[in-house]
Amino acid sequence: MSRLVIGLTGGIGSGKTAASNRFAKLGIGIVDADIIAREVVEPGSTALQKIAAHFGESHLLADGQLNRAALRQTIFADPTAKHWLESLLHPLIAAETQRQLQSVQSAYAMYVSPLLVESQQKGMCERLVVVDVPESVQLSRTIARDNNEQAQVERIIASQVDRQSRLAAASDVIDNTQSLSQLDKRVSELHQLFLKLAAAKP
Repeated sequence: MSRLVIGLTGGIGSGKTAASNRFAKLGIGIVDADIIAREVVEPGSTALQKIAAHFGESHLLADGQLNRAALRQTIFADPTAKHWLESLLHPLIAAETQRQLQSVQSAYAMYVSPLLVESQQKGMCERLVVVDVPESVQLSRTIARDNNEQAQVERIIASQVDRQSRLAAASDVIDNTQSLSQLDKRVSELHQLFLKLAAAKP
């Protein structure tokens, strides 16, 4: 198990995945909360069966996968539905996260999650890297990527912690409004810093 865990976060559309992929290419073990959240609701899972029973078959696609668009609309329209879903999934995600973090063998581990600032998850991380872009960039990127309506993306952004709070909690910031070569350069700088910190740990 890596002795140093670095958190990586950012709002929707900020480019967390672009940044974490670059750390992965440098040989760092990545544990991604969004990937784990998908894994725990794969077809055949108990969690998916409970979701279908609770919200109805309309929340499943024809191939048995979770209908994420339908579920997203449901939980953003109904706080009690969101609470029910979180009560089901969060313990499963937390257990799988710990399992994966303990299996990472690289000099440090990176835990990627959109909720690191507003949740208790940040307690698992010794440093917090924030991938930062203005809200206008989040909006345009997410609409283009997910083909969502602007109003829905605005609701998602509003449901996440605000940009100022995220930056205030950061140990390190990646400005992701610049070129990909600048992103590579910043990731490389941080990688060298984290290697030094990991080497210094007893």
